[in-house]
Amino acid sequence: MTVFNTFWKVINKYKGTIILFTVMLIAFGGINTTTSNNSLDFTNNKPDIVIINNDQNKGLTKNLIAYLKENTNVKDIKDEEEIDDALFYRQVNYIIYIPKNYRNDILSGINPKIDIKTTDDYDSSLAEMILKRYLKTQEVYSKTTSNEQELIEKINTNLKTKSEVSITSTVNTDKTSKVSGYYNFASYSIMYTIIFIICMVLASFNEKTIKKRTIISSMNYKTHNKLILKASFLYSIIVWLLFMILGIILFPDTVISLRGLIYTINAFIFTFASLTLALLISSLSSNKSAITGIANVVCLGSAFLCGAFIPSTWLPETVIKISRIFPTYWYVNSNDLLSSLEKINLNSLEPIIINMLVVLLFSLIFIVLTNIISKKKQIVE
Repeated sequence: MTVFNTFWKVINKYKGTIILFTVMLIAFGGINTTTSNNSLDFTNNKPDIVIINNDQNKGLTKNLIAYLKENTNVKDIKDEEEIDDALFYRQVNYIIYIPKNYRNDILSGINPKIDIKTTDDYDSSLAEMILKRYLKTQEVYSKTTSNEQELIEKINTNLKTKSEVSITSTVNTDKTSKVSGYYNFASYSIMYTIIFIICMVLASFNEKTIKKRTIISSMNYKTHNKLILKASFLYSIIVWLLFMILGIILFPDTVISLRGLIYTINAFIFTFASLTLALLISSLSSNKSAITGIANVVCLGSAFLCGAFIPSTWLPETVIKISRIFPTYWYVNSNDLLSSLEKINLNSLEPIIINMLVVLLFSLIFIVLTNIISKKKQIVE
């Protein structure tokens, strides 16, 4: 009991860190629930977009912009940093970059590339459908005439034809993407509160005064270590439960469901991986300053590289390849896949189950490395 009491006394010193990361997660979840209120009503819902026009505002370019303004809510944002912020907080769903010489390329028979940025949710899919409808119509009629005015008239005549649209999806991907966003951000909170605090507790137990007490006490050294491991596991469970309960409070409809259960299991496996990583870091160093630096680099680095803070669709391919060396990548990937699943069955869950097994494999590797390092240290001592 003395070991358990000491463990929780040390944790109590760092309760501010737990409170800080809990507040951060609540704030992120709160923003995420209020940024938009979308439904599956296709006909009445206009996505919020931004148009960056690098061409002259005339002819075909002007016609494209007019069509987009008619069918979407166009926001006036020019600064690239403000655009990224608006996308992150889902104040806009879709960014369209009209390239230089767009109009002339169309008239010359060239199909110019339009770059986009997207939130990968329901409204962004709607915006993409609207844009593609125009571009496809333009591509078809540009082969029949090189006269700009005639081409514009043909495009507009065709687009005025109303088509019946039926939505077969029963999944509100806007809502599930918000839930995924919460669980993705939670990876940073879970990892940091476990790695930083457990490493600090174990470093405290390795201080000379406490170590001497352990040596002269009647308690077996192995029993002492087992109690610390049990306390560490219990603390990790409490952290996991805390953040899962917050998820239920913020997103009750989605989290209290089969989909929500899979999010929760995925988070539990990631929590276990974070615990084993904390034990590995503790075996490498007992210096509290070094632990603080390592925790910041590992937790912040993996969050940025693996799509917890920034959607993976915005990241370069090289960064995505590097991020695969972190368990966070596989955890976040599972959440993103889960948010878009139409039906939940063994076949559809297969890639998510594989991701979970990969995270468990990371845990096993961390445990093996921790044992190897600990045994080497015992030999040296």
